Amino acid sequence: MLTPATIEAIGALMARAGLTEANLREQFVLGSGSGGQKINKTSSAVRLTHEPSGLWVKVQASRSREDNRWLARRALAEKILEVRDGEASKRQQEREKIRRQKRRRSRRQKARMLDDKAKHAAKKAARRWVPE
Repeated sequence: MLTPATIEAIGALMARAGLTEANLREQFVLGSGSGGQKINKTSSAVRLTHEPSGLWVKVQASRSREDNRWLARRALAEKILEVRDGEASKRQQEREKIRRQKRRRSRRQKARMLDDKAKHAAKKAARRWVPE
């Protein structure tokens, strides 16, 4: 369930991207993926097209059609801003961050990390209490 503050923020993002309701074509389509009968019977996914540019998005983040409508507007506004202003989308930034996190360390990085761990272990060992 989206809050009024979230809906207001999406409206501001749409205004920044120059989106108006008159320029949008909204279709409710069948979703895809897991969910079985519920997904196969209801058209809760939203396909939103920006008529002047031809850009479109399909959103199926929620089972709620109303939530998907607003989320589609946000996704389309982000996509238009990305194309128009060259802004890197949040999703792209998140993908890059995960890719960097999963990347293997170089031999030098790994050796340095292990050296730091050994120094830290020696420091902790020096603090250890020794019985008399």
